[in-house]
Amino acid sequence: MTFRPKFITFDCHGTMILFDMAGAARDHYGSQLSPEKMQVFINNFTAYRLDEVLGAWKPYAEVVHNALERTCKRNGIAFDPAVAEDISNRVPTWGPHPDVPEGLAKVAKEFPLVALTNSMNAQIPHNIAKLGAPIAHVFTAESAGAYKPQMQAFEYMFDELGCGPEDVLHVSSSFRYDLMTAHDLGIKNKVWVNRGHEPANPYYGYTEISDISGLAAVVGL
Repeated sequence: MTFRPKFITFDCHGTMILFDMAGAARDHYGSQLSPEKMQVFINNFTAYRLDEVLGAWKPYAEVVHNALERTCKRNGIAFDPAVAEDISNRVPTWGPHPDVPEGLAKVAKEFPLVALTNSMNAQIPHNIAKLGAPIAHVFTAESAGAYKPQMQAFEYMFDELGCGPEDVLHVSSSFRYDLMTAHDLGIKNKVWVNRGHEPANPYYGYTEISDISGLAAVVGL
């Protein structure tokens, strides 16, 4: 029997929004680094952003600033705060993956859609407006006082929705930010959108789809 959740909850950046930090980094540093070294730089930048959100909450611009500064130091590149500011300012301009608007519209007819995002309150409306489908609730790291993958972010969402882990289907392209924590919190119904960010990890128990167009079938539509 197909699970009928009270809410379908989503990671936003990366899963629904084309989160192009790699492209932003290439724009600024591609001329200084070989393709191989540029990929190392991007990998480091990704890792440091995750490390920066594991502690006490701070504005996302500070997350980007600190992560980029650490990445530049590790790769022997001069750090310019203006570059970090430019990259942060790009985030609200990014829109959805091509599969997202139609895929969301199909499930939005039957289920309330919820975004749980590592975002700022003033920034996320710009991204949500580009999704082309109704999002019933948006919960940010700023409001939760914690970034994913910290449990506090998910717990804030449950409190605000008045539901528990058993009531949601959580959808994400990331194990490290979402699906590992979702597993630890007892969210049994999970969907991994395989966008190539991370390798599969069946231990965490999920249904795999290649993009959001496959979500309707997961919930029996």
